[in-house]
Amino acid sequence: MSWLETARIGVEAILSHRLRSALTTLGILIGIAAVILTVGLGEGAQASVTSAISSLGTNLLVVSPGSSTTDGVRGGLGSASTLTDADASALASPVVAPDVKAVAPTVQQEMTLVAGSTNWTTTVVGSTPNWLGVRDQKLAEGSFFSASAERTAAAVTVLGPTTAEELFGFRDPVGQQVTIDGIPFTVDGVLTPSGSSASTTTTEDDEAVVPLSTAQNLLFGSGQTVQSILVEARSAGTLSAAYQEADNELLALHGITSPAAADFTITSEQSLISTATTVDRTLTVLLAGIAGISLLVGGIGVMNIMLVSVAERVREIGLRKALGATPQVVRRQFLVEASVLGLVGGILGIAVGLLGATVLPPLISDPITISPVAVVGAIAVSIVIGVGFGVYPAGRAARLAPIDALRVE
Repeated sequence: MSWLETARIGVEAILSHRLRSALTTLGILIGIAAVILTVGLGEGAQASVTSAISSLGTNLLVVSPGSSTTDGVRGGLGSASTLTDADASALASPVVAPDVKAVAPTVQQEMTLVAGSTNWTTTVVGSTPNWLGVRDQKLAEGSFFSASAERTAAAVTVLGPTTAEELFGFRDPVGQQVTIDGIPFTVDGVLTPSGSSASTTTTEDDEAVVPLSTAQNLLFGSGQTVQSILVEARSAGTLSAAYQEADNELLALHGITSPAAADFTITSEQSLISTATTVDRTLTVLLAGIAGISLLVGGIGVMNIMLVSVAERVREIGLRKALGATPQVVRRQFLVEASVLGLVGGILGIAVGLLGATVLPPLISDPITISPVAVVGAIAVSIVIGVGFGVYPAGRAARLAPIDALRVE
């Protein structure tokens, strides 16, 4: 019997029990779709995190203060006030840190901005003119505040695109007035859209940047302390050297002799990406493993249906063997049927997975990335499940003796 004839008979056998076959493929469908979506969700999260961290700027180091202790309770990393303007100025010195290109100390706080009758709560970030270059940001219109504005604590601000839209709608915000904490600020410019920031919990499209001195003296009252110092290395090749220079200088400034006792932490873009990717990959494997259980259940369903099919077709098997069909032909017949069930379930599962990848992201606010490798792998897995769980029933059918099969009523 040819393979084509075997496939035709297998399809006819499946179609003769449509409901049973549909329920069998449903188990594989759910398993394949779940694996595709969970893996796609994990890959999408990894890409999103990598993009967010990369948006911090090229060759960036982030210096954060240590943790504080209040009434015996230890706060989280970054809760202490151990970094100052003097630290940032020291790191900006080409003598102290020749591999550092630029430094931007920052402070930030949630505040409400008012423009006319419209108000909007956003993150107000205080920094220096270097912030624009260090963060690899661009201006959509207007200009960034100058060093003179920083020295004189000028009441000027640069808005993120979302903040500008919420406050001014379709009006041009440049040159307009916004009030922050009762103080009128002039809008100097608007940033281009960039997305989320990994160094903070802010969204860079929704923020207002003001001169550091203005934020410290007029808005936050934080004095000379800063919440973080952004350090840009001259190149990727000098990032490690810049790290060592910044670390050594801060240890010396803070009078710390043992690096283990440092009251600050320096993280790099690469380390952030590595850590975030490791966490996302672990979660992806965990979710994919859970989804894989449903695939196992679907495979068991295929085996169950094929065993039932063998039991129902004992006389048919006996007759075919009596007419000369070899065990290999009988075995091939049932393996083809199991493979068809797996393949159909896999194709439908891929379709459902692709549909879910289109519909779900807007609902869950997370991207889902579907790779061609995952799709091809899903088809291969579905066929393997059909064949793998069809081997035992097919072997059982092939081992039936013709005389015993024909005697079955």
